[in-house]
Amino acid sequence: MGLETEKADVQLFMADDAYSHHSVVDYTDPEKYVDSSQDRDPHQLNSHLKLGFEDLIAEPPTTHSFDKVWICSHALFEISKYVIYKFLTVFLAIPLAFIAGILFATLSCLHIWILMPFVKTCLMVLPSVQTIWKSVTDVVIGPLCTSVGRIFSSVSMQLSHD
Repeated sequence: MGLETEKADVQLFMADDAYSHHSVVDYTDPEKYVDSSQDRDPHQLNSHLKLGFEDLIAEPPTTHSFDKVWICSHALFEISKYVIYKFLTVFLAIPLAFIAGILFATLSCLHIWILMPFVKTCLMVLPSVQTIWKSVTDVVIGPLCTSVGRIFSSVSMQLSHD
């Protein structure tokens, strides 16, 4: 039905003497200040939610309900989707936006002030750690592996079929 795209038609009747002619805002042209066709999802994050009645409920050509039932169910679907969404956003949008803002601010702060300095410090210290690790490997682990390899090189196994 396209209720989401319909514009509200509001008219304001005032006496000429009650209307302030000194106002900076031109109230006679509200479309100039409110852009109702604004794309609120410019990056198509929720493109999967663009579902209509026909996307969810479909009757095959061989099985049709009464036309009035189809029209009423389509209208009720669109109206309930529109009204319930508006109702839920009134109560949930502001608190959830507040919580998301706190969450992303906290994550940004932790990333900027704790994580990145730690990573940069580790990257700065790693060349000396690499030198120490290479020395330990060359002095301890290398000879140990060579000795174990020589011990097992003298071991021979024979399989016999009894």
